[in-house]
Amino acid sequence: MTHSPREEPATAGPHGAPPSAASDRESTSGHRPPLLPGSVDGRVSVFDRFADWTGRWVSRAWFFSFCVVLVVIWAPSILVLRNVDTWQLVINTATTIITFLLVALVQNQSTRADAAIQQKLNALIEAALDQDPGVRSETVRRQLDEAIGVERRESS
Repeated sequence: MTHSPREEPATAGPHGAPPSAASDRESTSGHRPPLLPGSVDGRVSVFDRFADWTGRWVSRAWFFSFCVVLVVIWAPSILVLRNVDTWQLVINTATTIITFLLVALVQNQSTRADAAIQQKLNALIEAALDQDPGVRSETVRRQLDEAIGVERRESS
């Protein structure tokens, strides 16, 4: 999924938060808060749609059955190929190519899902921070504020 910020009105801070809350968090934490779900563009690339479709397709029981049938068909092909090395090379090459391509597609799907979950968590933290500050202790407020964007700091 491609992410790009939407145009925000001049009265709102980054990500649609009230100007004071957003600017306070930017100045105290030293980083810009990550995108929130409301500020993410919903357009999905062709590759992302293909990765989603493939992920759903290969996670079904019938795809596993297809793989088992492929091995069952391959096993007696030793009678045709007659050479054990060629026979093993056929299945090894086929499964390696399929695995290589599926790993790339599944990783794409997984990375986008993780980013979406992180955006939702950030939105929940933002909402908690925007509640009445008198209800929370300053320590809890600081910890929630620091939690926003922790995935960027941890992955660097």
